[in-house]
Amino acid sequence: MRGELVLVVAAMKETCGSVVENQPRRHYGITSPISLVPPREIDYIYTQKLIEVMEPFGVFEDEEELNRRLVILRKLSNLAKEWIVDVGEKKNLLSLVTSSSGGKIFTFGSYRLGVHTKGADIDALCVAPRHVERSDFFQSFFDKLKQQDGIRNLRAVEDAYVPVIKFEFDGIEIDLVFARLALQSISDNLDLRDDSRLRNLDIRCIRSLNGCRVTDEILHLVPNKENFRLTLRAIKLWAKRRGIYSNMLGFLGGVSWAMLVARVCQLYPNALASTLVHKFFLIFSKWEWPNPVLLKHPEESNLNLPIWDPRVNPSDRNHLMPIITPAYPQQNSTYNVSTSTRAVMVEEFKQGLMVTDEILQGKQEWSKLLEPPNFFQKYNKDSDTNFFPMKITCRMKKSDLELSCFANRVLEL
Repeated sequence: MRGELVLVVAAMKETCGSVVENQPRRHYGITSPISLVPPREIDYIYTQKLIEVMEPFGVFEDEEELNRRLVILRKLSNLAKEWIVDVGEKKNLLSLVTSSSGGKIFTFGSYRLGVHTKGADIDALCVAPRHVERSDFFQSFFDKLKQQDGIRNLRAVEDAYVPVIKFEFDGIEIDLVFARLALQSISDNLDLRDDSRLRNLDIRCIRSLNGCRVTDEILHLVPNKENFRLTLRAIKLWAKRRGIYSNMLGFLGGVSWAMLVARVCQLYPNALASTLVHKFFLIFSKWEWPNPVLLKHPEESNLNLPIWDPRVNPSDRNHLMPIITPAYPQQNSTYNVSTSTRAVMVEEFKQGLMVTDEILQGKQEWSKLLEPPNFFQKYNKDSDTNFFPMKITCRMKKSDLELSCFANRVLEL
């Protein structure tokens, strides 16, 4: 085992070392880096140990599964291009126009960031030229998907904040959103980071594009993508284990965790994941909220879309833990955070700092960081506090949504 670890560390040093040496002196983020110190020998060892502790949790996908996702996305792309041509023909467009109209499937979220776990879904975006309407997407493309072998559990959610078609394709769950650009054709090398792509679009298309634009901008703003990805995998796993990974419940969702990790990577551009995880807890256990976390200075645009700006928008001043998306129109990704959920997260950051301090001093193993909290021990300090099991079942059209939880008994029984 020791010999194997030495070989792995040597390989990591060869890869990461060359990255550090050849890295251009580019400035990342809104401030100068805190440290440019290169990794030490011990940092490679701690990083490899971190990887070994994470592996049993299914955070890394094998090559076969990765290739299966690529095949599925290729099939989906072909279906989308065929459908876009069909729509053009039905609308009596010239054959030259329809044959060159193109279309493209983009990915975003954890898959695009390169941090998806085994069995995770894929967030995808279908971009179509101007002759294709949103109604076409939810009608004729929905029907086309319905006819395909391998597609299961197909359903459309047209009235969502970001309208989406959900389905399973050869066993992989896909959430597919739609955007129509004011272009005659969509080329395979289309760059969605260009703000001009938003011109003359309706708000639903802008929201659909936002996921891809934010994801791509995050990747563009980190100094070392591999170190960023490994650190983000570790932090996401830690947050899930500690019960604070949920935008809906007032904690943070995937994009918010990604932006926090990206900011740490900007401040320590040459650090490995073991160091970055420790610095993550150091920085955000001491962060003076509600000062916002920004990956870059907000850029002006002439598109007049609403952006997060507490100087102009009074409601933005009420946000307790603002983490601002780097792509225009900039938004706060943590508007659901409350005083109590922020307090819980800050306490977890402090706990994480204490544990990683001990890990890097050789007093603890990485497994200590990933231990789940003992809910009952933490909240049952008062002998008058009791818990009872509650089972809540909601009848849906095709399936039952069942939630089992524990509720604190606050009424006398």
